[in-house]
Amino acid sequence: MPTATFTAPSTARPDTDAVIVGAGMSGLYQLLKLRELGLRTVVFEAGDDIGGTWYWNRYPGARCDIESMTYSYSFSPELDQEWVWSERYASQPEILRYLHHVADRFALRPDITLRTRVTRAVYDETARWWEVSTDTGQRLTTRFLIMASGCSTVPKGPEVPGVEEFAGPVHHTARWPREGVEFAGRRVAVIGTGASGVQCVPLIARRAAELTVFQRTPVYALPALNRPLTDAEVTARKAEYPEFRAAQRRSKGGSVLAMPTRSALEVTAEERHARYEAAWSEGVLSAVLRSYTDLLADARANETAAEFVRGKIRSTVADPATAELLSPRTYPFGTKRPCLDTGYYATFNLPHVRLVDLKSTPLVEITAKGVRTAEEEHPADVLVLATGFDSMTGALTTIDLVGRGGVTLREKWARGPVTYLGLGCAGFPNLFTVTGPLSPSVLTNMAVSIEQHVEWITDCVRFLRDGELTEIEGTAEAERAWVAHAAEVAGRTLYPTAESWYTGANVPGKPRGFLAYPGGADVYRERCDAVARDGYAGFTIT
Repeated sequence: MPTATFTAPSTARPDTDAVIVGAGMSGLYQLLKLRELGLRTVVFEAGDDIGGTWYWNRYPGARCDIESMTYSYSFSPELDQEWVWSERYASQPEILRYLHHVADRFALRPDITLRTRVTRAVYDETARWWEVSTDTGQRLTTRFLIMASGCSTVPKGPEVPGVEEFAGPVHHTARWPREGVEFAGRRVAVIGTGASGVQCVPLIARRAAELTVFQRTPVYALPALNRPLTDAEVTARKAEYPEFRAAQRRSKGGSVLAMPTRSALEVTAEERHARYEAAWSEGVLSAVLRSYTDLLADARANETAAEFVRGKIRSTVADPATAELLSPRTYPFGTKRPCLDTGYYATFNLPHVRLVDLKSTPLVEITAKGVRTAEEEHPADVLVLATGFDSMTGALTTIDLVGRGGVTLREKWARGPVTYLGLGCAGFPNLFTVTGPLSPSVLTNMAVSIEQHVEWITDCVRFLRDGELTEIEGTAEAERAWVAHAAEVAGRTLYPTAESWYTGANVPGKPRGFLAYPGGADVYRERCDAVARDGYAGFTIT
């Protein structure tokens, strides 16, 4: 049971009941749910418009790697029926149109303040509210502070000097100009081959006179097999949506997919190959990983899948040396998020496209004329940075969040994130994080995990309001137990063996540790529900 101390609430009233940071998929839904409770709610969004991830990431080829009729809100049956997706994997513009439709349909815009970044929030222990400051000079007090700021929203650049010296335009994939970028007749350098690099390289290659791709670590990419959805497919899914949405919520990853029952090591090589071929032809991100039970737990089993994917790369890329450079060998398959491929590997067969391996010829600096490695300077007219994010923690630690005793969240997380259920932190009352560190978040269909978090937070706020309670925060003991549990579950997998943004390894100086909860969205949901049923066990309530 929670530790409960009941005291008379302050007679003073804050300026608003709740402040939500971020107007992406999570912020919009959280606003809707708090409005249903009758709470006065303000949303601050740094961008010029709503959309979050799908506002900022406008680079060529940006699209979701979860099927569109799965990666969407499930809270409104009417919304399910009225919105029609055009493609199997929706592009960034279509997803943004969808979020705009949601904001307009539910009249959410009046409570959203755009072009306003929250820079600091301090908890007042006497008044028992948060004092929030923004970069526009606005200050207000609020009972609840909800961080809906996303898992991958703070871009990081290359770890070399000289970007500011480059004479031509420089564009980060996560801060792409609305008017687009002209590549025709130009020499283009792309640094980075993660998801955004895999998506933008084929489209840039169609326009550029020359394209040089700088790769530090190769990726495993599976075919997207994207295509327009047929009327029959859309009609069939709409008819089954109620049952499908319920199944999503019960599933391990937020998608309704068949799960394996056998080990990769208990079947013949021929049977394994046939199974991998069938999975490859599904055009689904997790299909190969779902072929057998132990691909993320046993290194020998994993290598069978990894070598299968490498074989596909070799069969696609004409030059054997380039194919080998594109073939991952330093980490297990699936321990970095795989990518969906729409012509990525085939792009390296084009005569004007060149791959530079930064492991054998390290990046030294960006110069006025191009990109210099240890061996040569590569001339470029346009520089594209597909260098990723300070994921999971960056959006939270860039804000000066100050809790009890003047302790900042940055100080609390100096050795890595410490949370209870990925929902909140001891010492930071009434602060909630949507899909925060050590929740399933990025290992799942984010739409499903967002809804689960938002609904849990909303129910918690209702509990406090109905009980005339003032504060809630995780206990240090519950927090330590959850951190240890998450690490123990991750330790049963191959995830921690890879240097990835999952572990913070992509950001120099960032503490290492697996940043998500790999126990499954179904297990996690049951745990969160049990905590609530037990009167918010592991939380201190005042």
